[in-house]
Amino acid sequence: MMMNLFSSFDPSTNLGFNLNWFSVVTMLIITPPMFWLIPSRFHFMWMKIIFSLHKEFKTLLGENKTQGSSLIFISLFSMILFSNFIGLFPYIFTSTSHMSMTLSLSLPLWLSFMLYGWLNNTTHMLSHLIPQGTPPVLMPFMVCIETISNLIRPGTLAIRLSANMIAGHLLLTLLGNTGPTMSLLMLNLLIITQILLLTLESAVAVIQSYVFAILSTLYSKEVN
Repeated sequence: MMMNLFSSFDPSTNLGFNLNWFSVVTMLIITPPMFWLIPSRFHFMWMKIIFSLHKEFKTLLGENKTQGSSLIFISLFSMILFSNFIGLFPYIFTSTSHMSMTLSLSLPLWLSFMLYGWLNNTTHMLSHLIPQGTPPVLMPFMVCIETISNLIRPGTLAIRLSANMIAGHLLLTLLGNTGPTMSLLMLNLLIITQILLLTLESAVAVIQSYVFAILSTLYSKEVN
């Protein structure tokens, strides 16, 4: 039994099993057989998703500036999607609900983009601090605003992903804990509500993975 509401997000309290972070690397164990077994329907479906993402990322990055960069964001999308989905199963730790996980993904990406941009395209990066058509009086303020918005990007990426994962799981936990005290009619209504919320969480898992990858792609495009 959980000691408090947030204990489901603590990797050391789920059934006393302290290896819940192992769910992050489970994908690395189950993915390789896809490449040497006879292609299945799942394989064809996943390859279709990958090619669709590659086409979209290539459009955002530009035809001449891709050079395999889209593979990084496809891998990022796949990892976050798998971590989000595996966290929907009972008694499995949701790694993407922790800032230590999401910030470890967003901060190195953002830092590498900034270093590359300022070292190789300094003039281009400086021009981004002042949007086109800004009056001269407002230019100092726009530089401050653009600098702050640029610095908080890794934090917003990390918080958006972890907060969305926490919110849905907390709601499912809150409703699930009220089950034993309900009547039979209300219990049936609760089960239907939980199924609908689980469907919503599945959609959120896909959307948040896509949003994280798309925003990372857009940040990468700005430094070129």
